[in-house]
Amino acid sequence: MTLHPEALAVPGSEPARDTPAHLTTDLICPARDIFDAAALWAELSAATEDARDAAEVRNLTVTALRAAMKSGRAAIAEALAATPFDAHGATASYSHLTDGIVATVHRMATERLHPLPTPTASERISVLAVGGYGRGEMAPQSDVDLLFLTPYKITPWAESVIESMLYMLWDLRLKVGHAARTIDDCLRLGAEDITIRTALLESRPVCGDEPLARELDDRLWSDLFNGTLAEFIEAKLAERDTRHEKQGQRYVVEPNVKEGKGGLRDLQTLFWVAKYQHRVNHPWELVSKGVFTEEEFDTFREAESFLWAVRCQLHLLTNRPSDQLTFDLQVEVADRLGFEDTAGRRGVEHFMQAYFRHATQVGDLTRIVLTALEAQHLKQEPRLMRLLKRRKKLKHGFVQKQGRLDVADETQFLSNKLNLLRIFEEGLRTGMLIHPNAMRLLSHNLDLIDDEMRKDKEAIRIFLDLLLKHGNPERALRRMNELGVLAAFIPEFEPIVAMMQFNMYHSYTVDEHTIQVISNFAQIERHELEDELPISSEIIDKGVNRKTLMVAMLLHDIGKGRPQDHSILGAQIARKVAPRLGLTTRECETVEWLVRYHLLMSDMAQKRDIADPRTVQDFAKAVRSVRRLDLLTVLTVCDIRGVGPDTWNNWKATLIRTLYNQTRRALEDGIEALSRETRGTEAKRALRQALSDWKPKDLKTETARHYDAYWQGLHVSAHTVFARMLKDIDVDEVRVELEPDEDRDVTRAYVVLADHPGIFSRLAGALSAVGANIVDARTYTSKDGYATACFWLQDAEGSPYDVDRKPRLMRMVHKMLKGEVIAHEAIAGRDKIKKRERAFKVPTTITFDNDGSEIYTIIEVDTRDRPGLLYDLTRTLANTNVYIASAVIATYGEQVVDSFYVKDMFGLKFHAEHKQKLLEDKLRKAIEKGAERARA
Repeated sequence: MTLHPEALAVPGSEPARDTPAHLTTDLICPARDIFDAAALWAELSAATEDARDAAEVRNLTVTALRAAMKSGRAAIAEALAATPFDAHGATASYSHLTDGIVATVHRMATERLHPLPTPTASERISVLAVGGYGRGEMAPQSDVDLLFLTPYKITPWAESVIESMLYMLWDLRLKVGHAARTIDDCLRLGAEDITIRTALLESRPVCGDEPLARELDDRLWSDLFNGTLAEFIEAKLAERDTRHEKQGQRYVVEPNVKEGKGGLRDLQTLFWVAKYQHRVNHPWELVSKGVFTEEEFDTFREAESFLWAVRCQLHLLTNRPSDQLTFDLQVEVADRLGFEDTAGRRGVEHFMQAYFRHATQVGDLTRIVLTALEAQHLKQEPRLMRLLKRRKKLKHGFVQKQGRLDVADETQFLSNKLNLLRIFEEGLRTGMLIHPNAMRLLSHNLDLIDDEMRKDKEAIRIFLDLLLKHGNPERALRRMNELGVLAAFIPEFEPIVAMMQFNMYHSYTVDEHTIQVISNFAQIERHELEDELPISSEIIDKGVNRKTLMVAMLLHDIGKGRPQDHSILGAQIARKVAPRLGLTTRECETVEWLVRYHLLMSDMAQKRDIADPRTVQDFAKAVRSVRRLDLLTVLTVCDIRGVGPDTWNNWKATLIRTLYNQTRRALEDGIEALSRETRGTEAKRALRQALSDWKPKDLKTETARHYDAYWQGLHVSAHTVFARMLKDIDVDEVRVELEPDEDRDVTRAYVVLADHPGIFSRLAGALSAVGANIVDARTYTSKDGYATACFWLQDAEGSPYDVDRKPRLMRMVHKMLKGEVIAHEAIAGRDKIKKRERAFKVPTTITFDNDGSEIYTIIEVDTRDRPGLLYDLTRTLANTNVYIASAVIATYGEQVVDSFYVKDMFGLKFHAEHKQKLLEDKLRKAIEKGAERARA
């Protein structure tokens, strides 16, 4: 029997035997709007009747099919735009369209190009769809994977048919993956290659000889699949682990919808394993097999539908098989799927929160299926699980099942709702993972966690013990969060579950970030970070209120996603939650203060000049006590480290450490210990010791040539370098030194030359032109008219700038100072924003602070980062006769905060509002002009 396009199933018709149930899904629009096989064949028959040769027949066929394919795709895309979440209908429709094209090409090849009036038994061919196409699930740009099946060795006739079909499919610009094999070939190759075996598992006849296709199906199950389930499962799980390692975890900010953790491939792996075991054609059949409950199948279907909807939109937007949800595409997909902006959050953030919640659910389903396989001894238990069988004796009501913690009696377990927390305590006490059966029980009975339980002293005791007693709170918190228990016990936590922050700075969702912060604290307590975090480790060792600190960490970002400042709102939420968790009045006040000011130390260290005594004085006044300083320091360090795997570095560590030490000194010895006079005297004494080989006369000259700001703004190591560079310098000479600073992950660039207006801007332009990223800068003018500028540099990857590039840097500095190179032209090639980063919106905020420094006005510019920004800002200030003493650069992904310590040409602060407004307007114009250049 030969199947033609007219025989293809349409909505409401009875599907052909062995057609996967996916194809019984209603199409997204009428079948004839997608592909009208009968009408097209009539058209082709008439058009090719008088064709001169085979080439003309092929050309006419391709022309007609190209028009039909374009029309069909347009009909599906239009229907998908109207109902964007009808992903199953869309994927079935794309498969239906492909079936029509393949079957028409086959019919043309066998009936018009290579007809056989009396075919022999060996001259048969069956065309099967394999892979995703075989499942009947195709995205707009999916490959067309075909198996050309013949009974014996391929005959010349079959070879001609296959060749003609492929030429026509290629001429249609379809991405065709194909193989021509006999049944024996399929069995042999399937036994050798797990990828081929998986493709065969999902094979589906499209057209050609149906008995041949049915024979392959029977032989596969009897000769290949039968008895090899354990082998197949182990291979697919190894594939999954490799894929996850390559793609990253499900919380990566630009996930791969197909291959990433919690993506479509994970769902498909579940189905492959289940089909291999139970010979099912549709996931709903797993309910009757006891693998899923009906509720779990609904979760499976919803996650699958959501992920397919996203993938379809990705393909339509890019017009290629793109599965990576890059930042720019996230915005467009969110818009197409109907996610809208709300107060405090963008539509794309709502969309990505939905994405991550579905990814989490996919992970839960994976655990359920794998454990069910372990129960049947089809998959070997992990070695760790086998070792855990010999662990501590379990408390009453709990049992060990497959090396995991399960409940002995569900009814008895649920009779005491505190057991919903006790099971996590027992898991941490014994070191055992929780069995998916118990996970099911917990997630299905979250309604037991009510206000009465939240106020129960024993429940509070158990919860706090999970955080404080067992040494690895992150494990319990992560599982509680995934199962919904954490949000049920602390309802204020629910809004931030799977909440994505749409920026390049945060690598995790808000809830995962919170757990990472607590994990960092636990690592410090376990003495795993003593070398990396000596101050925090010392603070923890000497003793702090762990309960206060842990609750503050849990709540520090709980106010995110709302219109209000999340620190202020978070403090208000903490005021309600902390007493509910049994904290004393003083502890509650401290938690509220820590949540309210959890960004204060980070901002002071990264956005202000901590060499300025006023910065430390103001911070000390805000903190008020060493006790609070200790708590805030640990919270700050854990918070920054919890942002992402590469966020914390030696530069930030040095800033935090320096601010801590100076603030502690101020709190213990008094603010006057940080006075300019005191620090200047100490700095000069340190320089004399460092230059003990110098003549007293030369030392006196060097210590007298600088103003007070120079002595309190730089370390003695910098004073020493500048002293040597200034010695015997000529007025026309420019000296440059590069020195690695491994402790801070930077390279220090020292520049000495005769001072003149705009020097800071020109030097910044020269550094940007040679690919240096300035993370901090100071410039001072000596009493005898020399500029001493120090820049802390990194490359584009955040590594120290290569000192071997000094000759190129010096040439660029000389050219820039002589006017031979125009800075904005030199950096034009670098001053571009990448396409994937253009979706970020960073509003520009410019503030003037005359209180943060005794002698300078601090101009803080918070805006979108780009390579040429610092030069544009400093040039604008220089052209307005603003003297820049120092610049502090803090980068947060696509956002940057540049703080400039400035004076006017008379050495005064900018107090007048009209002068501030003039400067702000000019800075905004420079930012906008540069942004236009970067977008071009």
